[in-house]
Amino acid sequence: MTIEQRISAFNELGQLFLYISNKNAPISDVLKLKFNALDEEINFAVNDAEAYNNWFTKENIFFALENWSKALTTESLSNWISNYNFTVTEKNVGIIMAGNLPLVGFHDLLAVILAGHSALVKTSSKDDKLMLFIIKFLYTINDDFKQIIKKIDRLENFDAVIATGSNNTARYFEQYFSKVPNIIRKNRTSVAVLNGTETNDELKALGDDIFRYFGLGCRNITKIYFKSEEQIPTFFENILDWGTTVINHPKYANNYDYNRAIYLLGKDDFLDNNFVLLKKDENLHSPIAVVNYEIYSDLDEVKSYLINNEDQIQCVVGNDLKDNPNYVDFGKTQTPLLTDYADNIDTLKFLAEI
Repeated sequence: MTIEQRISAFNELGQLFLYISNKNAPISDVLKLKFNALDEEINFAVNDAEAYNNWFTKENIFFALENWSKALTTESLSNWISNYNFTVTEKNVGIIMAGNLPLVGFHDLLAVILAGHSALVKTSSKDDKLMLFIIKFLYTINDDFKQIIKKIDRLENFDAVIATGSNNTARYFEQYFSKVPNIIRKNRTSVAVLNGTETNDELKALGDDIFRYFGLGCRNITKIYFKSEEQIPTFFENILDWGTTVINHPKYANNYDYNRAIYLLGKDDFLDNNFVLLKKDENLHSPIAVVNYEIYSDLDEVKSYLINNEDQIQCVVGNDLKDNPNYVDFGKTQTPLLTDYADNIDTLKFLAEI
């Protein structure tokens, strides 16, 4: 398959994503007719994904699909790959995907295919329903995809690897895949620094950064630095819109209740607004339904800390952090661009050089 054929296929996939997330979206009559015939299969894939992994609510699945539909256009994909020279021989690239968010491993699959390689896809058991549906749909666009994208249970006969996992599994991956070119990703999280001048709209948008996908992603805010305790009531007030969505989800509510009980027993210092716990804690990472916080007096000290610990951080949010290489606007952490690479490792550059 040519690169142009591959781009065209993913452009059509993007149109499918748009159709699934919004049946009234402007799509050509030809594609709408094709997608209408897939309605039963689409509904089964979405329902199956949610039933198999309760964190994958339809709302979050549709959110992920809609965001991807904006990226999967011929223009965006062509511009993305235009800065790279893919002259290497086609390689078999193993992709070991995470499963914490809907389609969290899709970016790696897209990059491998557009770089002219073949993908050996090992999905997470938490996110195999949607990925399998996507792979099968690509097969219907062009039969050659059956040789280019293979879903596998055991990774064999590979030339390079992209693997995502926890810090513990990353150590295993680094050892096991040490003899081939690799990208090994570890746990990361995201941080906000609030100076007290934020608008209500910015704080509401911060709620999206915290609660979208129930806070399960590396781009979700799990730590906030406040300049003053007096900012906290305003913060709580502006994230209220998320309250019903998260606390009515049984798994989130169980985590909220569990962590609250643990903190009460341990006499920990925390604040509670009935759907999230704000815990005074130096750690960047926090459990589900918890956001850690600190009060800072020296902004430069916070900035230095974030730079020194950037191997743990995916995004930073805050009007005083625009000079940080990981800076993202309020409300934008969950809508990454094609060029927003996980762990800040340029996947296309890696694929162009293997």
